[in-house]
Amino acid sequence: MAYMLLLFIQLGVDTVPVFIGPVSYLLLSKPAKGVEKGFPLLSLLSSILPVYKEVIAELKAAGASWIQFDEPTLALDLDAHKLAAFSAAYTELESALSGLNVLVETYFADVPAESFKTLTSLSSVTAYGFDLVRGTQTVELIKSGFPAGKYLFAGVVDGRNIWADDLAASLSTLQALEAVVGKDKLVVSTSCSLMHTAVDLVNETKLDSEIKSWLAFAAQKVVEVDALAKALAGQKDEAYFAANAAAQASRRSSPRVTNEEVQKAAAALKGSDHRRATNVSARLDAQQKKLNLPVLPTTTIGSFPQTVELRRVRREYKAKKISEEEYVSAIKEEISKVVKLQEELDIDVLVHGEPERNDMVEYFGEQLSGFAFTANGWVQSYGSRCVKPPIIYGDVSRPNPMTVFWSKTAQSMTSRPMKGMLTGPVTILNWSFVRNDQPRFETCYQIALAIKKEVEDLEAAGIQVIQIDEAALREGLPLRKAEHAFYLDWAVHSFRITNCEIKDTTQIHTHMCYSNFNDIIHSIINMDADVITIENSRSDEKLLSVFREGVKYGAGIGPGVYDIHSPRIPSTEEIADRINKMLAVLDTNILWVNPDCGLKTRKYTEVKPALTNMVSAAKLIRTQLASAK
Repeated sequence: MAYMLLLFIQLGVDTVPVFIGPVSYLLLSKPAKGVEKGFPLLSLLSSILPVYKEVIAELKAAGASWIQFDEPTLALDLDAHKLAAFSAAYTELESALSGLNVLVETYFADVPAESFKTLTSLSSVTAYGFDLVRGTQTVELIKSGFPAGKYLFAGVVDGRNIWADDLAASLSTLQALEAVVGKDKLVVSTSCSLMHTAVDLVNETKLDSEIKSWLAFAAQKVVEVDALAKALAGQKDEAYFAANAAAQASRRSSPRVTNEEVQKAAAALKGSDHRRATNVSARLDAQQKKLNLPVLPTTTIGSFPQTVELRRVRREYKAKKISEEEYVSAIKEEISKVVKLQEELDIDVLVHGEPERNDMVEYFGEQLSGFAFTANGWVQSYGSRCVKPPIIYGDVSRPNPMTVFWSKTAQSMTSRPMKGMLTGPVTILNWSFVRNDQPRFETCYQIALAIKKEVEDLEAAGIQVIQIDEAALREGLPLRKAEHAFYLDWAVHSFRITNCEIKDTTQIHTHMCYSNFNDIIHSIINMDADVITIENSRSDEKLLSVFREGVKYGAGIGPGVYDIHSPRIPSTEEIADRINKMLAVLDTNILWVNPDCGLKTRKYTEVKPALTNMVSAAKLIRTQLASAK
């Protein structure tokens, strides 16, 4: 870090080194495998502070004048012990920080009153940064008491979305804060790091011009921050502010944003919880009579390997280098291969492999009204993986069926049940850039109604098993516990809307991954799906602990029996052992056998043997269960 700072200084760039604060570093950590669950993470504070001191000394020697610590956990519900850790940590670092301007940044939510008090009492800290986009109540805390002589970094420009800032509204907020903290102590900022938004709108040469005028990517947000700072200093760019006001007015009045039919349909949802008429036990009985599945039925989550050839076909079709007829023929051939492979492996409920799909959200967004797409709007998802989130700019509807043709085609190739594969409304919402001119739940209900039409069309086309993935349901959970119930209520309701009117004999699956689900298990049960397949192996089978603790689950459930994020091929014995662990806490008649997640990132040389062993393990346990009877 010191080397990078020196490099910037040599280039004449005044920069602020940023790293995670010591308390958040520990609170966001997890005990290592083999360490007891209740290990006190903050007990390591005294061990890591010397490292922080060493880094601070290096930065000072390199010429740093400011240093930034990100302490996002200050936006959580923290008890007195955890808050005391902040005081202890920054008191211990005080001498090391002497001579530096120190900024502590928080983001993503309001800072609770006690956390605000703790933070603004840290004598070693020069400046405090707050997210004033998602932390509107923090403005009132600042007005009621901000320490004299300290800097306020006011995060008024949204760093997590792609909408142009309402400059007039932000300037008004800043002027009110300026009266509290002083003109020379107010710094205009983004609400958080700009890593969560796309880089530069200039790169979007094909984006609709009207929609483009409503947007601001990272480069444009920097310009907005600068314009607001200059306006505060009496150097307001009237032309820039006028253009911004015109764009805001255009967005509010544009007919492409509002669809009265969709608005009425969403409003009509009030007053019902949209549950299927029959309870899940009776539905499972009706489905079993129709599907005739064995004990411990096997399935996969949806996608199969996305080969180089497959990506080439989609790319060439998009570029109009091959005809629609050639494209459809190639995709049908790929589906046929995937179906035949699953039949050879003797999997019970099949999938078509999703060869026509680039991304589980983008694919659906491209076929829904109210969505726009970028050419270069990449953002980091995790590690080195990046995604291009769709932009939801208006009311959402489904003009035409989206998946029926491919699901019907795949079902025609086999006598076994073929799952229709959909992405659920909450996941589409949480993995998109969402409009900020109405509550998120209203947009989610609109998406739910669109998916509902697709579910009903799939059923009418003869698809007996339909999977509605909600991989991101847990991801959208607010940071503050007081807001959990409201979010989970509308999120779970949105899922139920999608399938509330289908027949008892149509089996609804959902899939969840990428999260710890134990703390929302009752909401998952409340989704009222017939079967849930859920990540389990990657998270060291933590999911099973909730059932050991007495939670009763009556629907079908498939905790993943192997981790698809690894190229490692699990043995039959290993998978059988996992199934037996599941049977210790789950009834035989509800347990499914499946991988953790979809297989699109894996190679066929990994997928074939892993699925072979999975099916063999299921058959082995079936034989043992039959012998035991």
